[in-house]
This record gives sequence, structure tokens and C-alpha cells, in this order.
Amino acid sequence: MDHREPSGRTHAHRRTAPGGTHPAGAAAALGYTPSAVSQQIAKLERETRTVLLEREGRGVRLTAEALQLVDTAQELLAIVERAETGIEQRRSIPAGRLTVAAFASAARGLMPGVLADLAARHPALDLRLSEIDPHLSVGLVARGALDMAVVHDWDISPLPVPPGVEQAAIGEDRCTLLVPEGHPFAGRKAVRREDLGGERWVCQPPGRVCHEWLVRTLRAAGYEPEIIHQADENPTLVALVAAGLGICLIPRLGRGPLPGGVVEVELDPTPVRRLYALWRTGAAGRPSITETVRTLQDHWPKVAAHPSR
Repeated sequence: MDHREPSGRTHAHRRTAPGGTHPAGAAAALGYTPSAVSQQIAKLERETRTVLLEREGRGVRLTAEALQLVDTAQELLAIVERAETGIEQRRSIPAGRLTVAAFASAARGLMPGVLADLAARHPALDLRLSEIDPHLSVGLVARGALDMAVVHDWDISPLPVPPGVEQAAIGEDRCTLLVPEGHPFAGRKAVRREDLGGERWVCQPPGRVCHEWLVRTLRAAGYEPEIIHQADENPTLVALVAAGLGICLIPRLGRGPLPGGVVEVELDPTPVRRLYALWRTGAAGRPSITETVRTLQDHWPKVAAHPSR
């Protein structure tokens, strides 16, 4: 079983312990097809001459032997990280491959400038970006499949960070209400959360942080949100608002210029989502990690000041 992680290292055993209860869940988290994951699990079972997965209800669970492999893989990963960190520290410059994940609007609105800046100042650093949602990228960092992740959470929906993963704050992204022209909210400076009852919403699907924030916030204000249309991408949500099909709450990062027919209104109090960089504790001493975190923090004020670019 010789598949390579995004970082270029071979971590065969860690691919058999995805943290899900079904190979399909592992496939979704790792970017593989369910068939490929099942084939690799079967290959590893042949190589180890043992059963690694057992049926449990509609899913599967890891056997004791599989859990032992996971523990051993974690020990091997820690050794590899110490070696990589030591080599990079001896060079005293950011170097080598660094795999970074970012959620969609950060990948669009923040990362291009950060990556270009790092590439210009550190030519020995080989940066690789993947667009991955926080609920997946956190686990990938914890397992060593990614070196870093840029993630976000909300005040009422904190993002759990597992042991062995460190974090640094990047900044706060303000969110605003988007309504069609002619909507009663369009002429107001600000709208209170208590005024949002009875509105028709367009929103990201369930499971996304923005969706959970909207549902929890409106329920806390005494309303059950009526979500009419759902879409993954913010530009699609904006287009639905422009067509007069509902209102939405969208963070400003990576949003882009608003089209005609859409009005931006402040929500009082203003919702914010917090951006973080995550990396494994064992890799904390790598110059490439510390320099990337510093560059993210340096770029954030410029991005926050011009969110519609």
C-alpha cells in the first residue's frame, strides 16, 4: 500500500484509519473513491494477515489490531516530523514541501496573495494549496495528511481542535445581510436579529458552519428559519438574492463585488467568524510553518479592508 499523502510522504497505515464509520466517509475526507479506499484496506489486511474492519450496524469499526496499527502509525509520524523539523531548522529558512488546506472563501480571498508573497520571498518553499472545508481539514491535519489548514468558526459554534494540534488566530471576518432591492430591509442602516422572523432564506446546506450559525441564531431569537434554497458557493447565493428569491447572510471574505439588485445591510450585532491556522504540535518548530502563519496574519488586515476584491 504505497499511496502518497499530499505532503509527499508515504503514510500507508494512516489511510486505513480515517476516523469515519464507513469507507465512503474515509473516501470523502481523503479525496479518494470508496472503491480505492476499500481496495487499499483489503491490501493492507493481506499484508498484515489480519482483519482490520468489522461490521457494526450499517457501518464498520476498527478492530483491536487496526487500532494498534493506528497507534504505531502515529509514533512513526512523530518521528518523521521530528526529522523534517530538525532538517529545516538547520537550514534556518522555510524550505521543502508544505501542504495547506483552506475553506472556499479563504482559498479565493486570502490565499492567493499569501502564496504569492511566500513564493517570492522563499523560493526553496514548495507550497501546495487544496480547497477543503474545515470539518474535514482539521482531521487531515491531526492525522498528518496535511501540514496546515486555514479554518473558521463562529462564536456560537466553536470548531473542535483535537489534541496534538496547535492553532493561531488570523483575524475576524465580518458578515453582512444581503437583500434584494425593494426589500423592506434595503433602506435601513442596520437590522436586529429579532427582526428576521418570517423571512425567506438562501443558505449553504446543512453541515456547513454558516448554515448551523443561521439556524442557531434564529432559533435563539425565537424563529424557525425558512430556508428556501441551498447552495455551496457564495456567488450562487448572491445570484439567488439578486433574482429576488430570498435573503442571505454572507461573510465578506472572498465575496466579490455585489451585482445590481443586491443591497448590503448591517446586522446588529454584527456576526463575525474567526479564522485560524492549524498545524500539528510536532511540526511547530518548522520555519515553513512559522513563516506561513506570520504571512497569513500580515495579509489579513489588507484583505479585511478590501473584502470585495
